Amino acid sequence: MSIKPIHIIGGGMAGSEAAWQAAEMGVPVIIHEMRGVRGTEAHQTDKLAELVCSNSFRSDDHTSNAVGVLHEEMRRANGLIITKGGKHQVPAGSALAVDREGFSEDVTATLEAHPNVTIVREEIEGIPPEDWDSVIIATGPLTSMKLADAIRAHTGEEDLAFFDAIAPIVYFDSIDMDKAWKQSRYDKPGPGGDTAAYINCGMSEAQYNAFIDALIAGEKTEFKDWEKDTPYFEGCLPIEVMAERGRETLRFGPMKPVGLTNPHQPDVKPHAVVQLRQDNALGTLWNMVGFQTKLKYGAQADIFRMIPGLENAQFARLGGIHRNTFLNSPKLLDSQLRMKSMPRLRFAGQVTGVEGYVESAAMGLLAGRFAAAERLGRDLTPPPPTTALGALIGHITGGHLEGKQSFQPMNINFGLFPDPEPGTIPNKDEEGRRLRGKAKGRAKKGVQAKRALVDIDAWLAAQREAVAAE
Repeated sequence: MSIKPIHIIGGGMAGSEAAWQAAEMGVPVIIHEMRGVRGTEAHQTDKLAELVCSNSFRSDDHTSNAVGVLHEEMRRANGLIITKGGKHQVPAGSALAVDREGFSEDVTATLEAHPNVTIVREEIEGIPPEDWDSVIIATGPLTSMKLADAIRAHTGEEDLAFFDAIAPIVYFDSIDMDKAWKQSRYDKPGPGGDTAAYINCGMSEAQYNAFIDALIAGEKTEFKDWEKDTPYFEGCLPIEVMAERGRETLRFGPMKPVGLTNPHQPDVKPHAVVQLRQDNALGTLWNMVGFQTKLKYGAQADIFRMIPGLENAQFARLGGIHRNTFLNSPKLLDSQLRMKSMPRLRFAGQVTGVEGYVESAAMGLLAGRFAAAERLGRDLTPPPPTTALGALIGHITGGHLEGKQSFQPMNINFGLFPDPEPGTIPNKDEEGRRLRGKAKGRAKKGVQAKRALVDIDAWLAAQREAVAAE
């Protein structure tokens, strides 16, 4: 009996990976790619998996780096993108960087040659017809406006195509709570009844003025040509733009000090206060409220560490504002990346709310496997949350805090993983010295990395056993 094809809209990192995974499982796929018929503002070729910005897949260290763990999990899952990346690697220290032309040409040739893959050059301008009963939408940040409008009309969401205002996110265990404190403004209880829902970092007048000077002088990232026509929303202005409007603007905006008392210095009224809000259900990540920015990454880290309590801050994500297209995934998608209101549609890649080439391909890997398993009548549960793949999908579909405005795109980081089991993190190094600070953090990451690879192996083995038993 013939198997109906899976339709994949978009031939970028996610779409290419999804097609490969499904095809390798024996399910025919049709990739619908508009480049070759209509270009985008950023792409230069019609090749699949074209790298439009950096050529780096970031760290390849799977012993203590979260993206390196994701690399390794994808290798073990027969990932096309990560395998071709390794084949076309160029020198970049511990990072995996690739020759962009050779990489995309190889991905394209491999998919063109696969007997289960058909590539059709066309633009899909709306919700696919109902006889396409299994569809993966993997159109990325440059989703065509016609398709984006159709998705928006169906979901009722208003936040599908706009400048994505991203505030920096800090690991909780890198915040100095001897200087910072927990308190909600005026001790007002939130929806859960908590009167201490924010972490607060107070500043003196001198510290505030030095901070404002650094913001204004800091080196900024320019918008790309294809981004420049999309305006800022007044409600998400970059902090440096607010600072340029007047020295007191931030003190009467996101850094207002009213309704807060520093228990470390109860008799000293802070001149300004930076607030951080819990960003994930695990409580490991905290978002700097109102701190979306176009400062370059190096400048951000230096300037934000001027804030009392954040001198040693480690960032899971730095801030930015750029054109993006992504869904409010915690509300709209289930754990199999299906749209709850129309389960024949799956989404993959950046449109789901992940950031980065590798993360986008990872969502393609999962979407392709989920769709193929469904076609074949198999039950495929998501990877465990202790793995990088599972942590990502868990975050975008259910691990985030409630609230439409709180969901923002995210790279993989160890803050998305559950903490290691008690007693599994070593307290001392090989020479018997007690681990402290960054060394203690590295030890924790090492435990999380090892656990992730053990658990992904078990997840993949269970799938092989299920196939063998058929």
